[in-house]
Amino acid sequence: MASFTITPLTARTGVEVVGLDFTQSIDTDTGARLRRAFAEHHVLVMREQDFTADQFETAAQVFGEIQLHDKRERHVPGHPGVDYVSNDQIENGRRIIPGETFHTDHSNHPRPPKATMLFAVELPSSGGDTQYVNMHDAYDDLSAETKRRIDGLKAVHVYQSKYSPRPLGQITEQSRSKLPPPGVHPLVCTHPENGRKALFLNPVRMEAIVGMDDKEALALIDELMRHATQKKYEYRHKWRHGDWVLWDNRSVMHQANPDYDMRERRYLYRLMLKGERPV
Repeated sequence: MASFTITPLTARTGVEVVGLDFTQSIDTDTGARLRRAFAEHHVLVMREQDFTADQFETAAQVFGEIQLHDKRERHVPGHPGVDYVSNDQIENGRRIIPGETFHTDHSNHPRPPKATMLFAVELPSSGGDTQYVNMHDAYDDLSAETKRRIDGLKAVHVYQSKYSPRPLGQITEQSRSKLPPPGVHPLVCTHPENGRKALFLNPVRMEAIVGMDDKEALALIDELMRHATQKKYEYRHKWRHGDWVLWDNRSVMHQANPDYDMRERRYLYRLMLKGERPV
């Protein structure tokens, strides 16, 4: 078995993995150990990697099967299976910062991706952190009354909610034609691997709560979001060159920060992994 270390980054969220080169084959025991750490800690930070786009795509499959991004046109040139995030997209005079505001990825899908991952190719000299909040802990800390109130409620997730706190970048008609029907997901889901309950929220895509008028639904979502995004639930990742970060969309929300010099390029490869229907 490969010799490597797994070290917690906070008490409950995030671990650092040091000593593995994912351009080499990963043995069965190592893969199993990494997947257990992922289910328990929700964010894996694999240090000192050096990937081409193809190597990144191969390494990702240690953790599951790749799910294509909705914006098929935003892929690494020559690598249609690997998409990217960057700070170079400007629409209607506004710079689009992918991932700004807390959310979980592609929750509009009936089967949202279980995981998302980024590999740092180019980074600004400072800033551009990614924040993660632990939705298991956020659920556990809710009052018994709030748990009773939200148990059994389901939200409708569309590509972009009319109530979204931010605009998404434009999507081509070809990509839009491939969008799935809206996802209808419980506000409280049980993780299929660690067995814990978690809040499942995404204001970018949540457009309604079934059986509730919009004003009441928005007030409830706002209340739950303010609770879930408290600093005590957060792991804040400060990017280093060579970082490969993998997170569990069933366990955390995340957001990107535009707090850096936009004359500097921020460019990361991105992949997602197929998930299951939230229950």
